[in-house]
Amino acid sequence: MPLVGHIVRELSGRVPAHVSRDDLTSAGLAALVQAAHAFDATLGVPFARYAATRIRGSLLDELRSVDWASRSVRRRARDLEETRHRMAATLGRVPSNAEVASALGMSLEEVVGNDDDIARAQVLSLQASPDDALDELLPSDGATPEQLVEHQERLTYVVEAVAELPERLRVVVSEYFLAERPMAEIAEQLGVSESRVSQMRAEALSLLRDALNRELDPDLVKPAGRPDGCAARRRESYFAAVATRHAASLRRPAGRPALDAIA
Repeated sequence: MPLVGHIVRELSGRVPAHVSRDDLTSAGLAALVQAAHAFDATLGVPFARYAATRIRGSLLDELRSVDWASRSVRRRARDLEETRHRMAATLGRVPSNAEVASALGMSLEEVVGNDDDIARAQVLSLQASPDDALDELLPSDGATPEQLVEHQERLTYVVEAVAELPERLRVVVSEYFLAERPMAEIAEQLGVSESRVSQMRAEALSLLRDALNRELDPDLVKPAGRPDGCAARRRESYFAAVATRHAASLRRPAGRPALDAIA
């Protein structure tokens, strides 16, 4: 294992900073295990020398796997770089792409294309900028301030709507969704059947949905089948209670809605 660490440190000084040392170490350790299984002491080669060869080969394979440029592009890039250095020393200035292409017997388009391929293969750290981190300039997938405010408002209405449910419906919602108790236990607590608990849960969810829509999306609330019936009056009374509780909460100091209010 110290041999793996030594080879990784040796190689890390010659690779770009974005290459993960942890990934190289993992590849080296895997190669060490493979070397231990494949080692044949009768051949007379010391294990350290044999393992080092396997580890270095594995690290090179790992580097090739994370390199966005092909081996041929990298090889041509090295030839171009060596030619540019040699011509710069001879000419006393940076040679043009056309001069480099002529020296290597390549077309100008090939030289420019290879430079473009290498440029696209460069990987930058999003936190590497000395001034502003690049990740702060990228579009975020997170919620916008308006969406956060809307989410908080909906959460407040949910808490208040649950708190205003009739007692038995409130028990079903609290125990099933918050306490995560089995429906059979809730049925035993209320002295009803599991099917009745399921019906109560559906009724509670319908009331909660309509209560939220009544305050936030009124067009989504379906009119009652019998507007003058007892069920419709109970629904309207429930909606009014939720609205009253919400208005009272707005007069209190700002804070997160207390979930224990629905218990």
